[in-house]
Amino acid sequence: MEQLMMGIKNLSIGNVVMFIVGGVLIYLAIKKEFEPMLLLPIGFGAILANLPVIEGIPGISSPEGVLGLLKNAGITTELFPALIFIAVGAMIDFEPLLKMPSMLFFGAAAQFGIFMTLIFALLLGFDIKDAASIGIIGAADGPTSIFVASRFSPKYFGAISVAAYSYMALVPIIQPPVIKLLTTKAERKIRMEYKEVKVSKTVKILFPIIVTIVAGIIAPISVTLVGLLMFGNLIRESGVLERLSQSAQNELANLVTLLLGITIGSTMFAEEFLRLETLMILGLGLFAFIFDTAGGVLFAKFLNLFVKKKYNPMVGAAGISAFPMSARVIQKLAKEEDPTNFVLMQAVSANVAGQIGSIIAGSVIVALLSKGGF
Repeated sequence: MEQLMMGIKNLSIGNVVMFIVGGVLIYLAIKKEFEPMLLLPIGFGAILANLPVIEGIPGISSPEGVLGLLKNAGITTELFPALIFIAVGAMIDFEPLLKMPSMLFFGAAAQFGIFMTLIFALLLGFDIKDAASIGIIGAADGPTSIFVASRFSPKYFGAISVAAYSYMALVPIIQPPVIKLLTTKAERKIRMEYKEVKVSKTVKILFPIIVTIVAGIIAPISVTLVGLLMFGNLIRESGVLERLSQSAQNELANLVTLLLGITIGSTMFAEEFLRLETLMILGLGLFAFIFDTAGGVLFAKFLNLFVKKKYNPMVGAAGISAFPMSARVIQKLAKEEDPTNFVLMQAVSANVAGQIGSIIAGSVIVALLSKGGF
């Protein structure tokens, strides 16, 4: 009987609070459909991690437990984020970007929030590695956030991961008010010319190869991220590996996402998650998303001072890496102002550029921190 009561005796208020946190994430996944593929496993993983542990019996999230082994094998080694990038690469069609290469600038401009957030996190007392990991939330790219946080901020890994994926799910709520605040009705009605340009299969195949070589030479530390993203895209564009492409987009993506989600949740221990820093990280993550959106919009408005053919500033906001959610948000806003205005292709181009931009930003931070560049 005493053995049966040990679990109840070891149950703390913190554990109960984390059960509620996990339940809220599951609710948001099921009821609100906010990133359900990740928030549901993360929420359940948080519940599993906070079940009371009986002395002498390894907990499921302990280093000897199933989820602890998954963490060591998939996150500490960076295997899960790397595999996710193969899947993402197989899903992405770079053709819109190849038709409008100028959209690469928006993918770069929309990373502004990362570095602003890094500065604010430093001012709030976080050390440089924790601040950089928090700033990467603004990349709107979950795997990149996991990649950086697992290296440099393991103590805040759970909070950073939850913030990154939660705010990605909230893009349709976060971006519109920021865009409307920074643009006029006339600016939101700007039409952008779209020319149908033929992109040959050769160009589509060469693009991932060239990007990998250039990135590998300029920033060798980016190869894990850029190289595997482009490998996935090469599988897609080769035209001879359709089964592998579909497997990467479906079976690989689904399996790794499932394991990644529940493993992230298993790191959300009450004693580490329930502290002031977690609230600060959530606040800074929101700050990063807002500033990324603002950076893209303001950059487009800046370009409009010098070009004859004006950019719709909303397209700049699609330069974040939340693909294809952000592009859909931009098209919806454009349609609200003018039902005949179609800016989806331009927004998709900027959104795809954001995928590359977020990886480069993450790689730059990893390179600087690894070499003590800060």
